[in-house]
Amino acid sequence: MTKERLYLFDTTLRDGAQTPGIDFSLEDKLQIVDLLERLGIDYVEGGYPGANPLDTEFFSRRRTRKARFTAFGMVKRAGRSAANDPGVAALLSSSADAICYVAKSWDYHVRVALGCTNEENLESISESVAAAVASGRETMVDCEHFFDGYKANPDYALACARAAYDSGARWVVLCDTNGGTQPAEVRRIVEAVVKVIPGDHIGIHAHNDTGQAVANSLAAVEAGARQIQGTLNGIGERTGNANLTTLIPTLALKPHYAERFETGVTDDALGDISHVSHTFDELLNRAPERQAPYVGSSAFATKAGIHASALLKEPETYEHVKPESVGNRRRVLVSDQAGKSNLLSELQRLGLDVDRNDARLDRLLELVKEREAEGYAYEAADASFELLARRALGTVPDYFRVDSFRVIVERRFNAVGELVTISEAVVKVTVDGEQIMSVGEGNGPINALDIALRKDLGRFQSRIDDLELVDFKVRILNGGTGAVTRVLIESRDGDGNRWSTVGVSPNIVDASFQALMDSIVYRLVKSAPRAQAAE
Repeated sequence: MTKERLYLFDTTLRDGAQTPGIDFSLEDKLQIVDLLERLGIDYVEGGYPGANPLDTEFFSRRRTRKARFTAFGMVKRAGRSAANDPGVAALLSSSADAICYVAKSWDYHVRVALGCTNEENLESISESVAAAVASGRETMVDCEHFFDGYKANPDYALACARAAYDSGARWVVLCDTNGGTQPAEVRRIVEAVVKVIPGDHIGIHAHNDTGQAVANSLAAVEAGARQIQGTLNGIGERTGNANLTTLIPTLALKPHYAERFETGVTDDALGDISHVSHTFDELLNRAPERQAPYVGSSAFATKAGIHASALLKEPETYEHVKPESVGNRRRVLVSDQAGKSNLLSELQRLGLDVDRNDARLDRLLELVKEREAEGYAYEAADASFELLARRALGTVPDYFRVDSFRVIVERRFNAVGELVTISEAVVKVTVDGEQIMSVGEGNGPINALDIALRKDLGRFQSRIDDLELVDFKVRILNGGTGAVTRVLIESRDGDGNRWSTVGVSPNIVDASFQALMDSIVYRLVKSAPRAQAAE
């Protein structure tokens, strides 16, 4: 039987950006796009082109390979044509593959928020969609407050949806903007909509204010909707959006959906979803939710006792899916065998083949556990983990040795009387038996250290000339001014390759230096085949 296609639309960079306490940098946005591409998301919503310098730069650097890069903005204002509306013009002039308009579909909001007539609002929807379609873009309309609007005035809410569809919109997205609609209501209302608009043109955008955004999204699919909108880890304004890291495994692994539907997420991509989720949390500088469905570290964890005993004999007794299918692992505290299996799997993923009975593997497993107890976290620091593993297996050359480093931070008045803070770092390294001293001055102690460390590495210098530090995040692991600090650094080379490294210490400078060192050594390890070929 042919399966129906469900399309996944990610709004992490737009709706998710409204999460309190989250402010994406340009580098954050570019990395998030890469994560979404790894999963196989169909649509990536980039935000509002032209709304601010950051989004303008982001749209100019968009780089989706398969996903349709989508621009978001409002339909034209009442009283002006689509051709003379600045917001519509910004959308049409963007580099986006698709355009998603937001339009009011609750007559109460049309009157209070827009201050126009119901007919003028319908005209705005129709003309805006027609303009986007004429530009050759795939077009969709997010019908804001649709479910509340339908409950208040079903005829008008349907008229808004129909205006979008009749004007050529590929998708008409029904939004539960206030997040209070219940699954049974969602199903009933979507069933009514698909009698007017084909279900393969209907999308669902659920907010999580009652904790039911995933359930509401699935209810909409049951009723006929074929596009699902959500965010990574469910971030978003107030209590968030439908969580794609929960929805995707449910659609792929639960027979009720898997036997009827397919998405663009392959089995291999599904096996990467836990890593994507944790990497995203580290990027946000927050601890991953341990009890998150499918991807949480506790999702397949069991304490010692009757459950653990049964799991060791037959995992299916207490697991609803295989943890490996979502890139997670079984955690049974009375046994470290599962830990070794997980480690072997990770080493294999990195291209390191190690026999299960190799004594070095046991030592590496102990080392990982020791480091995790100290505060290291390797979920979003693959490069540091790979170096740890390679060192335990004896495959990392001693490229150079850091003999010492010193950092000075001076706050003083400059020649024109301005109060400035200057950071200077001195690093002494030994390469091929020769000691090299380098000095760097930067915007802060870490920047100064980075500059000094990468200034001169002797014969290895040419292999790190294109190395660039692109992100730096700090997390305090316990309270007080003497707290243990974890530093996560993201680096990039001239070919666009990115990697992350981690350092942990009570001293933030020392933790940062560890991560910087790992970044450089990782680059040298990865560039070794190229360097040998050149020689």
